[in-house]
Amino acid sequence: MKNERSAQMTRGTSRAPHRSLLYALGMTEDEMKRPLIGVVNSYNELIPGHIHLNELTQCVKDGIRTAGGVPMEFPAIGVCDGTAMNHGGMKYSLVSRDVIADSCELVLTAQPLDAVVFLPSCDKIVPGMLMAAARLDIPAIFVTGGPMLPGKYGTERVGLSNLFEASGACASGKITECELSEWEKACCPTCGSCSGMYTANTMCCLTEAMGMALPGNGTIPAVFSERRRLAKQAGIQIMKLLESGLTARMIMTEDAIRNAMRVDMALGGSTNSVLHMLAIARECGYPLTVDEISDISDQTPQLCKLNPASSIFITDLNEVGGITAVMAELSKGGKVCVDNPSVDGSICGRITGNPGADGIVIRPISDPYARDGGLAILKGNLASEGAVVKKGAVLPEMMTHTGPARVYNSEEEATEAIFNGEINPGDVIVIRFEGPKGGPGMREMLTPTSAVAGMGLDNSVALITDGRFSGATRGASIGHVCPEAAVGGLLAFVEENDIITVDIPGRKLSLNVDPSILSERKAAQVPERRLRGIIARYEKLTDSAAHGASMNHIPLCDFSGYDESTNNKGDEG
Repeated sequence: MKNERSAQMTRGTSRAPHRSLLYALGMTEDEMKRPLIGVVNSYNELIPGHIHLNELTQCVKDGIRTAGGVPMEFPAIGVCDGTAMNHGGMKYSLVSRDVIADSCELVLTAQPLDAVVFLPSCDKIVPGMLMAAARLDIPAIFVTGGPMLPGKYGTERVGLSNLFEASGACASGKITECELSEWEKACCPTCGSCSGMYTANTMCCLTEAMGMALPGNGTIPAVFSERRRLAKQAGIQIMKLLESGLTARMIMTEDAIRNAMRVDMALGGSTNSVLHMLAIARECGYPLTVDEISDISDQTPQLCKLNPASSIFITDLNEVGGITAVMAELSKGGKVCVDNPSVDGSICGRITGNPGADGIVIRPISDPYARDGGLAILKGNLASEGAVVKKGAVLPEMMTHTGPARVYNSEEEATEAIFNGEINPGDVIVIRFEGPKGGPGMREMLTPTSAVAGMGLDNSVALITDGRFSGATRGASIGHVCPEAAVGGLLAFVEENDIITVDIPGRKLSLNVDPSILSERKAAQVPERRLRGIIARYEKLTDSAAHGASMNHIPLCDFSGYDESTNNKGDEG
């Protein structure tokens, strides 16, 4: 077994004090000779996707011990985007991704363990840990918490996105408060990440597609015993990765990242995945760009339409073969790199013999939902550096739309206007100063988008913002507009009733105002804020959403000559 990293704590006469502290943990002399495996448990009592992770963590630790290692558990934080939505707390959600990456790096470098198993589940926790895995570049494997089962209201299966839309329906008088109360008790019936192809499940599926998790990781429901067996097998598998010397960046290659983005396009995943994959790729030393993502979208058919784009849920995808089946179908058109390594061998080994599409949940590559991907990058004078839309969840009549701008300088202003009935068919809602710096924190805005849908306006109203949308968002909702208003992007110069054109097939987002008129305008001012603590630090350090909106952005590194010992070098002996 390889335990060179942990030997910095356990081997040699100069490490007697270190061993003494390990003995204080109850460790035996024999255990100190074995590989020490980090187990990062993001359990908390705040998030349904994490409430059950202690049980999965125990399964992982059982697997590690079965295979001869010593598990050493430590925690990671997590934010629930659902309960943080539509108030000031959402400003902190994206920030938590970088904090999670930093904290994992700190612990696993300060205490140099030999390998690591990550147990995340939800929106920012999964990408944060993937960023940490890339930085550390030690043997690593992921076990996510799994999706919750869909709820049921009457005869209809429902997910969290349906409930947000029901709030809009209630506000417009389409349903009563009593009916809304019944909805809210029905939507989230089990633990696990919310049941649709929202951000959490998107990122769990992409982790599997990259090869950083075992097959089934993205889709096996949280409450299934199969999820426990998967966790136990991951604990065993990490010991095999350590023995072989296969590290995270050996798996998270350029081909792996491209595979993930192609699967993302085939699934019609969350727009947040673009933001996260840009940041993850940079930690891997790969300069993924929105232009490359746009090319991948243009070349990759959409094979699945999952809630919120339809009434099909991720549990249905699991029943027809999950991500392995999606990749097998994509491989028929040469859309994935099958030779890339994975935590259990290679992508080729996973998909060999898999029939691929079932024809209903996964459409055949010869007859997809769309010839291009479920996400699209839009550019134009209003988004010269790009914007993102979940194309696969847009109604056909809204694929192109031109209308007057209704301009709001915060999510709260826009939400109030929507619930007060101030938005008219044909309008284009503009929400600015919600970007990485302008928010700060680039809030997710499911409340206004779902209110528009719940009020029956999703077939006639578009919404654009320099902020973000939940993966549960559907409709002509265009986010991540770059440059953002706070740094002088054209969004800051939009005025009430300016005409805006959204052209998703043409990949355009345009402000139809003469340049000579625009040159005479002054940019709207960022609303006054009093910032302190982590949010002030984020506002100062964050990068553009076009690069991942990370406050840890650094020039892309060439890792070929990197020697970890220069960062973590103690006395010899």
